[in-house]
Amino acid sequence: MSAAPAPAHPPSHALPSRFSQFYALTKPRVVQLIVFCAFIGMVLAVPGLPSGPQWALMAVACAGIWLVAGAAAAFNCLVEQGIDARMKRTAWRPTAKGELSNTQTLLFSAALCAAGSALLYVWVNPLTMWLTFATFVGYAVIYTVILKPLTPQNIVIGGASGAMPPVLGWSSMTGEVGPEALILFLIIFLWTPPHFWALALYRVEDYRKSGLPMLPVTHGNEFTRLQVFLYTLILFAGCLMPFVYGMSSWIYLAAAIVLGAGFCLYGFWLWRDYSDQLARKTFRFSLIHLSLLFAALLVDHYVL
Repeated sequence: MSAAPAPAHPPSHALPSRFSQFYALTKPRVVQLIVFCAFIGMVLAVPGLPSGPQWALMAVACAGIWLVAGAAAAFNCLVEQGIDARMKRTAWRPTAKGELSNTQTLLFSAALCAAGSALLYVWVNPLTMWLTFATFVGYAVIYTVILKPLTPQNIVIGGASGAMPPVLGWSSMTGEVGPEALILFLIIFLWTPPHFWALALYRVEDYRKSGLPMLPVTHGNEFTRLQVFLYTLILFAGCLMPFVYGMSSWIYLAAAIVLGAGFCLYGFWLWRDYSDQLARKTFRFSLIHLSLLFAALLVDHYVL
């Protein structure tokens, strides 16, 4: 007997569900950090414990920011599908694998952006909606389309979009952008280059294949390592600003000093004795640094 013909398509259980494919486009782990930083901005903007209506407003604002951030991530996947397909770190994305069409991805991004913007405009305030939409344009268009393929300083300039979440959180509760929100913006803005360049150092071959002018590709490993170290020093000073300005006290100061010193040490070790393993550890510590730093701001706000 002849063998049974192979099925035209693989079994459905072998493929990711359509929901999981669309969900993957939103880069959930990145968006979770964005919403967390925005939430910290919301909490810090409210003196004392929030009231019931304020908690409800925070929930709506977080949902709106999540939707627009997810839309920006999906649009990024659409624009960079060719680049993603050439990089091990991103080759699994549904757009890179051709599991979702350009039309599907574009419509999904537009729907999320429209829903999030409407939520913010109607139930939060117009300023937060426009700031969030400007962040979408800054990341999805200015950074992804223009800066990323053009200059090795892409992550520095484009980092302004990634630093916006606490500003969005602050404006959602106050209807304005105060100096405290700008200090939080500065911290994330200074944190972004050493965080991302640590990743780029051990993923340099991926970026070289992709054709993107990332700093380790254009200026080499040693120069990038020095930049990581120098940025950790600048970041250390920037992280002291909440205490200097008076928006936090000794609890945050202690956390900022310990975490900042740890990041500087990683930066120094990376500069003096490089290894891919150390670059990975530096990248992972950068995530811990930012998360614990903002958590310390939250604890400080309620304890003292």
